[in-house]
Amino acid sequence: MSAIYTMPGHLIRRLQQISVSIFAEGMKAGGIDLTSPQFAALTVLDGNPGIDQATLAEMIALDRPTIGGVVERLVGKGLVERKTSETDRRAKRLKLTKQGKDMVKRMRPMVVASQARILEGLSDVEKEQFTVIADKITRLHNDQSRAPLVLPKKKETA
Repeated sequence: MSAIYTMPGHLIRRLQQISVSIFAEGMKAGGIDLTSPQFAALTVLDGNPGIDQATLAEMIALDRPTIGGVVERLVGKGLVERKTSETDRRAKRLKLTKQGKDMVKRMRPMVVASQARILEGLSDVEKEQFTVIADKITRLHNDQSRAPLVLPKKKETA
């Protein structure tokens, strides 16, 4: 057997393919035509109304061209409202529409189920270990990403 089948990079690529497939299957079964990045965008906008498109891209680790297409599709589906910023005419402020808020609520249980399916067959301990290790690796190598994850700084309270 070729060594490629046990290489971390190969396994991660395969796991990504499987994850995307399981997510898409779950959404199709629920009659929803949205992708995982679109769900991520909706979820972040649900908790951060009024952020700009560049900040959204950073918060879900997507490059600028990709987030443009994601936002365009969400606007086209009536799930996101996009307005030019009053302080920076180049920036686009985003927020969920009522339909977008409803969609996030509708999708959450389906997404939870699809995430559970991805780790199906692992013990609870193995699931926790996988999540801890995957999180550690992504944090250690975040700066190597084409689109590093950038979370907003927490506001200090007096």
